[in-house]
Amino acid sequence: MNRAIFITVRTGSSRLPQKALKEICGAPAIVQLIRRVRHSVMAEGIVLCTTELPEDDILVEIAKNEEIGFFRGSVKDKLIRWHGAASQFKVEFFVTADGDDLLCEPELIDLAFRQYERESPDFIEGTGLVCGSFTYGIKASALSKVCEIKDSEDTEMMWVYFKDTGLFECAELKDVPDIFKRPEIRMTLDYEDDLRFFRTIFNHFKGGYAGLREVIEYLDQHPDVIKINQYLQERFLENQKKRTTLILKRK
Repeated sequence: MNRAIFITVRTGSSRLPQKALKEICGAPAIVQLIRRVRHSVMAEGIVLCTTELPEDDILVEIAKNEEIGFFRGSVKDKLIRWHGAASQFKVEFFVTADGDDLLCEPELIDLAFRQYERESPDFIEGTGLVCGSFTYGIKASALSKVCEIKDSEDTEMMWVYFKDTGLFECAELKDVPDIFKRPEIRMTLDYEDDLRFFRTIFNHFKGGYAGLREVIEYLDQHPDVIKINQYLQERFLENQKKRTTLILKRK
């Protein structure tokens, strides 16, 4: 497959234990995400990228049941995990969907695939969007280069290896409709109130598919739902900042 969606997930979590398996409207959170990204019309495949730890066997079983690909790799280094998945499935370009981002938007994923077809950048990011609606698009050959030059297994905040080294062509996601430019809305699963936020939305739509446009319209009509977890965003961003490091091998 040339174009794929990589879902990055593991069961280990300190702030909200086993959050990927939390029940939301009749299905585990990770299943809700898998079923959502299936609505991409450009992706040629979906690969669940998890670890080799026995505790993540259940995620592999979910991938099998949902009839998507899976790859098991490094526990800590998700760049190496992605690299292994891209090699195994012969992927040229992939869009990442964090297991936390249950409302990752297929429309934005497809924008990234189309942009790659037009311009072939090494790295695409979306900024100023709803938190959790889109993360990154990555060219597999650029990822391979990053894996050669980095000197750390802690790659949770991996974007610095693409953006801050001056070695890669990085681009902003283009043609994004204004309705998605709502950074004050938090849609990522990290804390108990995030779970309450997602359950409120999924229950409102009765477990059926709702595009992000519909979700935002619902939230604008119910601003109290936005406030359920909005206060967590500053803490979330501060934690990300603390974990962002760039460590390269010496020449």
